[in-house]
Amino acid sequence: MAKEKKKITQELGVNDQTPREIVAELDKYIVGQDEAKKSVAIALRNRWRSHKLPDEMRDDVIPKNILMIGSTGVGKTEIARRLARLVKAPFIKVEATKFTEVGYVGRDVESIIRDLAQTAVRMVRKQRTEEVKEKAAANAIERLLDVLVPEPKRSQNPLGKLFGNAEVDAPPPEEEDTSKKHGREFIRKRLLAGKMEEQVIELEVADHAKPMVGMFSGSSLEGMGDNLQDMVSSLMPKRMRKRKVTVATARKILEQEEAEKLIDMEEVSETAVELAERSGIVFLDEIDKVAVKGSSSGPDVSREGVQRDILPIVEGSTVMTKYGPVKTDYILFIAAGAFHTAKPSDLIPELQGRFPIRVELKSLLKADFEKILTEPQNALLKQYKALLQTEGLELEFQADAIEHIAELAEHVNEQSEDIGARRLHTLLEKLLEQISFEAPDMVKDGKTEVVIDAAYVDERLKDIAKNKDLSQFIL
Repeated sequence: MAKEKKKITQELGVNDQTPREIVAELDKYIVGQDEAKKSVAIALRNRWRSHKLPDEMRDDVIPKNILMIGSTGVGKTEIARRLARLVKAPFIKVEATKFTEVGYVGRDVESIIRDLAQTAVRMVRKQRTEEVKEKAAANAIERLLDVLVPEPKRSQNPLGKLFGNAEVDAPPPEEEDTSKKHGREFIRKRLLAGKMEEQVIELEVADHAKPMVGMFSGSSLEGMGDNLQDMVSSLMPKRMRKRKVTVATARKILEQEEAEKLIDMEEVSETAVELAERSGIVFLDEIDKVAVKGSSSGPDVSREGVQRDILPIVEGSTVMTKYGPVKTDYILFIAAGAFHTAKPSDLIPELQGRFPIRVELKSLLKADFEKILTEPQNALLKQYKALLQTEGLELEFQADAIEHIAELAEHVNEQSEDIGARRLHTLLEKLLEQISFEAPDMVKDGKTEVVIDAAYVDERLKDIAKNKDLSQFIL
């Protein structure tokens, strides 16, 4: 079992791609920021290397945490998120501003690790469900047959109970079994052929109580609410209720129930805790907002308190979760912030020392915006084209239009707040507002293609982009 658990953990949490291959994968979704991609790729590869070390040395090798410095919208969060997907690692993104030191309104910082453990459990549980999928489907069919072909009711004589002979006219057991068997086989064939999917049946299902949202939230006892709820639900017997559903829906419900019976949740919890400990990635956003600039008092005392509360988790401690204790020594922390008003040196020295790798992400320029619009697999222009294709309208962007949009994005970011690639969302929404509104009518009138050129971009956006006061409100 331990060997299998180790195998699953490695399969889920660590991949064997080289740093160059990792960067190439990130390039499919994120434009530029080569230095940041290189840093996270090395951190990921070092994790793979540490798994290859002898046990006595592996425990001494801790991940080197990363601090990303750059404006909003330049790709900090996207790099971390894509990285986590790449390695199938438990990943959680949290804003440092959510947390405050004990005694102030806010969340307890240990909830970061509890949420990470929850994410790991979901991942392992999903994998285990896939492993037992076929068996669960077969068991679900049997339960469906029990509903569709119930036990035959024996006819009763009203006076039979008085004389101790309740059952009369009952067929012989052999004949009854044969009839029932033929009936089940007939229905089974129809089920497997998909001929009964829309038939409505009455199904008895477990009535899951709704979670008590917010119980103990905003205090250091925040995790107690979940534990108390789990304890109460385990003591109470399951309440059943009847639902009228189609066979297709019933099959899904029963497959899920059967899969839960086949999965060993204790083993899932153990594996998930190990996965979170060895492969977890925590993305701490807005870290600059809790940095204290100079010596001050008032609310800034709370900000420093947040840093001091975050410190033990980053440097290595044990957090109690409902799945067991989770050690944070080997979790990779990636912190990020714009650092417009504060500097990394404004963080408390102990926390600075826990983020040895510093990466500065550059502001996006016109050439970057052009690439963002066209190159990534989920490029914005591809998304808008696909959306309008659903109406039957073909959208085509000429090269000069793309260039002009990129130029405007750079210009507006320079003139007002620099929000990076998010500026493209506001520009494109404004640019295509009229087309999106009129698309169904255009198709009805026989127009199936729209070409966007530089002149159209000028017509829709020129005045807004040039008028600084207007662009601040609209773009």
